Amino acid sequence: MLHETVFRSEDVPAADRFDYWVELLGRTHAPMELRSDCADDFRASQRVLDLGAVTVWPATFQPLTFRRTPKLIRRSDPETCHLSLLVSGAGASVWGHRETEYKPYDLHINSSSMAYEIHSTGDPVTMVGVEIPMALLPLPRDMAGRVVGASVSAREGMGGLLARFLTQLTADTAPYLPSDGPRLGTVVTDLVAGLFSHILEAGDFLPPETQRRTLTLRIKAFIREHLHDPHLTPTTIAAAHHISTSYLHRLFRDEDTTVAARIRRLRLEAARRDLTDPAFRATPVHTIAARWGFPRATDFSRAYRTAYGATPTEHRRQALHGHR
Repeated sequence: MLHETVFRSEDVPAADRFDYWVELLGRTHAPMELRSDCADDFRASQRVLDLGAVTVWPATFQPLTFRRTPKLIRRSDPETCHLSLLVSGAGASVWGHRETEYKPYDLHINSSSMAYEIHSTGDPVTMVGVEIPMALLPLPRDMAGRVVGASVSAREGMGGLLARFLTQLTADTAPYLPSDGPRLGTVVTDLVAGLFSHILEAGDFLPPETQRRTLTLRIKAFIREHLHDPHLTPTTIAAAHHISTSYLHRLFRDEDTTVAARIRRLRLEAARRDLTDPAFRATPVHTIAARWGFPRATDFSRAYRTAYGATPTEHRRQALHGHR
């Protein structure tokens, strides 16, 4: 499991909860002035995931006003870029005379080096915060600052790709080792850099290696989203991403499998989950096969036996024997 720390307001005396939360956010993000109408008995929870130089922190809390002032910046500036994926609640941020409003599944971007005021509404507010040192983002500092306040949807495109990764990561950290933290931090950094580049339409500012990793992550997400399509092939994937098939294969040269083998493995894993799920007991095998991109039952049965050493029907019978 990844290294993480957990805060729950109920573990602190009611009179100390709000001040403790202010101190905690000052360490997680940057020193801020916080106000809340619920300060007398403040309710909040937070997990802080250690990804090396990067920090990811899912949190739920009662409505707040956050202020980062020029005085606080002069006193302490960790020079970090902050992103928030808003899951529930709403908010509005103000930088000088500019204001941006946020709703669920919007991404909010700010910088510890800029003064701001943020108002959150909703009871509770749930979000996933990300802190990345500015020095790790492969963009000139003046370019990175231009993304602050940008309106970014987390429902599609690059914002959606980042949101899905953060959601999956924070939902369950058990499969990861502590040593995976820095590697996951690199993935987050690449996704954020790709998102910023998309916002700025400045892809040329990204180093080639970062562009390559970001594109590979986008392609992997595309494959998972289109497993049901029997016409999903390296050729169609390359066309969808405006690259040649040969370049697609080069992108996956350092992966553990080829593009076609990855598609087949993910389809078989998905079909296996359905076949061993009691909820799909009455669903014919060929229907499940077609659902996951195998229109020919014989092809599915052959691939399944090769992968798992049993036919789909035999495997289903063994798996569901105890659920009768």
